[in-house]
Amino acid sequence: MELLLAPEVRPFSIALAILLGLLLIEVVSMFGGLSAGAVLDKALDADGDGDGWLAGALGWLNAGRVPVMVLLLLFLGGFAAVGFLVQSISGTLAAPLPALVAAGIALVAALPVTREGSRVVGRLVPQDETYAVEDADLVGRVAEVTLGPLDQGKPGRIKVLDAHDNWHFLAARAAPGHGPFATGAPVLLVDRDATSFLVITPTDDLSHS
Repeated sequence: MELLLAPEVRPFSIALAILLGLLLIEVVSMFGGLSAGAVLDKALDADGDGDGWLAGALGWLNAGRVPVMVLLLLFLGGFAAVGFLVQSISGTLAAPLPALVAAGIALVAALPVTREGSRVVGRLVPQDETYAVEDADLVGRVAEVTLGPLDQGKPGRIKVLDAHDNWHFLAARAAPGHGPFATGAPVLLVDRDATSFLVITPTDDLSHS
């Protein structure tokens, strides 16, 4: 523990702590019917349609093939690993480098590490991934309520599989004249308005398919 708190490795300990925190947030959000990674992807327009230096940087790092959350975790992990390695080697040869110098080296090295890591992850992810599916493609599919009850008021959350067996976690409300739907209930996506999907009770054959 003292090694992790040493001044010369503090930037890398902080990066490691952020990495673990993001993992925890993602796991907790998934249990709540959300996905922090999906929100981040949408906020940054990670499908590659954006313009500017941010879109270019994300494209170079293979955003679109892998979620931005994965890129962030790869970068933080690479930054921390390179930093600890640099300080370990430097300490063995002479003395640890100043924290800012070591952080600069780790920052430069973490970029290609992230790019290569994303390529490996990208090979494991289907190319017709969740991120390429349009909202209209999900209409007509049966979902499960993960945060209810769903009525005509404030949207709750549902989870649904697309045609490629990828999960989507979406905002949804009961369509007019339908519901309420409790957490765990099957629902059929029939439309989407400006804020959420609209759902109804699926027929028996669909709810058991």
